[in-house]
Amino acid sequence: MRLGTTFQGPRLGTKLALMGLCLLVVPWFSYQQLVETERVLIQGQSQAQSLTAAGIATLFNGREDLFNDLPLTLPDFTPLFAQPLSSTIRLDGDATDWGGELSDRYLEFGTTSGVADGDMRILLGERADYLYGHMQIRDDRIVFRDSDYLRLDNADHIRLNFIRNDGVDGRVSLVFQEPDVVIGFSMDEQWRYAATGSADNRVQGYLKIVPETQELFLEFRFPLALLGSTRYFGISFVDVDDPVSRQIVRQTRTLPKTDKEGFNLVVLSTPEVRNIVEGLGYAGARITVIDKQQRVRAEAGDVRESAALVEAADSSLAKLATDAFRFIRPYLHRLVFGEPFNESGLGNVNRRSPSAESAVLRSLEGESVTFTKQVGNEPETIIAAHPIVAKDSVIGTVLVEQNIDDILKFQRTSLEQVLLLSIGSLLAIFIALLAFAGRLAWRIRRLRREATSAIDSYGRLRQTTLTNEVAAGDEIGDLARSVSNMLEKLQQHNSFLENMPRTLRHEINNPLNTLSTSLQNLAQVHPDVEQSKYLASAQRGVMRIGAIVQNLADAANLEEALQSDELEPVDLDILLRNYVSNSMAAHKNVEIVYQGTELPAMAMLADFRIEQLMDKIIDNAVGFHRSNTPIRVQLDRFQDVLQIAVANRGPTLPDGEQQNIFNSMVSNRSQDNRLHFGLGLYVVRVIAEYHGGQVKALNLKDLSGVVFIVQLPILADVDESNQRPIYAS
Repeated sequence: MRLGTTFQGPRLGTKLALMGLCLLVVPWFSYQQLVETERVLIQGQSQAQSLTAAGIATLFNGREDLFNDLPLTLPDFTPLFAQPLSSTIRLDGDATDWGGELSDRYLEFGTTSGVADGDMRILLGERADYLYGHMQIRDDRIVFRDSDYLRLDNADHIRLNFIRNDGVDGRVSLVFQEPDVVIGFSMDEQWRYAATGSADNRVQGYLKIVPETQELFLEFRFPLALLGSTRYFGISFVDVDDPVSRQIVRQTRTLPKTDKEGFNLVVLSTPEVRNIVEGLGYAGARITVIDKQQRVRAEAGDVRESAALVEAADSSLAKLATDAFRFIRPYLHRLVFGEPFNESGLGNVNRRSPSAESAVLRSLEGESVTFTKQVGNEPETIIAAHPIVAKDSVIGTVLVEQNIDDILKFQRTSLEQVLLLSIGSLLAIFIALLAFAGRLAWRIRRLRREATSAIDSYGRLRQTTLTNEVAAGDEIGDLARSVSNMLEKLQQHNSFLENMPRTLRHEINNPLNTLSTSLQNLAQVHPDVEQSKYLASAQRGVMRIGAIVQNLADAANLEEALQSDELEPVDLDILLRNYVSNSMAAHKNVEIVYQGTELPAMAMLADFRIEQLMDKIIDNAVGFHRSNTPIRVQLDRFQDVLQIAVANRGPTLPDGEQQNIFNSMVSNRSQDNRLHFGLGLYVVRVIAEYHGGQVKALNLKDLSGVVFIVQLPILADVDESNQRPIYAS
């Protein structure tokens, strides 16, 4: 068995759809191009920032004076380093608005364990001419100020020591008046009473209490204008545990390591360095100058500005597209590149730096570093660090931070455009292909239906030309015209075959008549018995030839002759009774049994055509029946049909031949029987179909013979109560 007989390829529409899937290569190449463009942009920005950091570092190379502007040497004092603050600070006890990672910036004072009563951690910051402080204090019992006492040292409070511009010692107490309320007072030399009798509103604070952890969170603001040029400053926590005796039980202070002075040194950013850096800043970038001791000496700009503007401008639709892009990108990246998506592979930039502090250390060792970082919801930034040198030694470093939101926005916008364009084009092409395939398939199916209907189930032509697609200029039009021409040639050939029996009958009958007359005359001239024997045989041959020609002519002219016949109401039961009676007289050696119906059996018939139909069936039954067995004819009436059954005992029909025997020129008789050409049952089928009925042949259930069934439409509705089997043995 060939493969083609068991497997059929996809249909035309499926093939075109599969071809359309090849267009998926467009977004595949587009994504590759997008990734390469992103890498180039990130790498270009990182190189540009590295060059910017190197250029700014060049401005400070050799300027040791800018990094040594403090009034005293740092080793003699405990520095209280104040970080530059980039955002507005709200006094609420919470340090989340200070920005960045804060855990490693706190200065710890008290016991070494850090969890004893009175231990404290301090974080200082500088913004807009104010010194901000955030303190974490452990206190198992909080005692608030009693307003009935004038003294301010008999409750928990904070003492701030400093040197004013005029060189006089300054003292301010931050008194815990009640939960969440902190009031600043200028104090006398003994820290007992307020120096002015009223609160100093220049110093403000807020107290947040967490009883579960026995912690106090104090946030205060102190004007830098109160500090002198030396910036001496000290902080102490005074702890009172007994609300009755109100005695001071301990003090935790920020004291110099050498214990030579009672103050610390607040280290602020260098004004001259800051002036230089502020002139170099630009939107979306932050420039930071750090000295050898890892202290920020100047800072300008904010990496969040550009991102905030972009975020404010983004619409909900753009945000939805961005979220969708972030969701599908890992799958798209794996599909295109065959590897998991990892942003660290973009731009050839070190995106796995453990921390910015380690990069600063590497830069202070003389190495130029470029890396990226992202903390929380902060925008992803590229940071370039370049060392500042003086006399072959590193005195600081310059950090240039810039967010890559513009690149990410380009990436998002580009991918959105690529995806929308690709999806739109794919949908348009798919729709066009499906429409084209549907149109093409519809044209082919219409042509097939018309070509199929041009020939009936028996191979007869119904129409000689096609009307659909013959005017089309494409290949389908060529096919339609070819099929139409083929039908015309078949019609000519069929017409020739249909007229051939008439021509043969006319041409053969003339010599046959002459031959028959000559044989008759010869028999009269030579009446000899022996010669008469041969003459009789010759006359029988002439008669057989005439019968054959007549059968061919009848079969060829039958359909045409039927069109002129008129149908009339006929009682089929009476017709068959009379016919069977006459048939028994014609076939005296064969028993023919008829069984009719008691119900009326009216039908619109041409009675002589029904007799012609029965002649062919009875002749077939007589020719095949087994000797000494009857031929049974039975008429049944059903709901809407009258059924004639003619059964005989004898050979059965081969499998698959039950319907083929009603075709023209088909016969199951032996080759010795040359008088039969397979036209009898063909005539039966034509007559039955002309009357709106059908004919079929079946083997008997016991395989003892064959039954021919003719079904004809009944003239009127009848009762179905009396029904009999098709054939009763």
